[in-house]
Amino acid sequence: MQLKEMGTKELLQLQASITKELKTRGVVRTHNNPLGDYTEWLVANALDLKLEANSKVGFDGISKTGIRVQIKGRRVTSTNNSRQLSAIRKYNDKDFDELVAVIYNEEFDIIEALQMPHSVIGEYAKYREHLNAHILILKGPILSDPRVKCIKHLICS
Repeated sequence: MQLKEMGTKELLQLQASITKELKTRGVVRTHNNPLGDYTEWLVANALDLKLEANSKVGFDGISKTGIRVQIKGRRVTSTNNSRQLSAIRKYNDKDFDELVAVIYNEEFDIIEALQMPHSVIGEYAKYREHLNAHILILKGPILSDPRVKCIKHLICS
């Protein structure tokens, strides 16, 4: 099968296999690329967001009503089941209004897709001085907070 005939998810699965082999060979150290770009694309399409330039600080997309959305993705694997999102920089500057986080399994199937207001993050994230950023882990009480909405059905439709 030619690459042009493959679906987006099939291409990502192929990339995952290649990354796994490169990791075995010691060429790469992580499994997560191109997860960020894929997640931004999925969320923007599902929520009808306009994606900002990659260099934009603080948020990744903006809604037609002006809501600034930061988008994070995390892929759990058999060797790393952490649900820790990448660093949230300058949280106190309030550069975004909402955060959307998507958790994938090893095969890029969506396990969870959550949307939450900026204020929720401050209640659950831990500030790490050495990173100069807030770290949010998507497990425990945050998952049952009524302000956190499951939007998996929107992303997977």
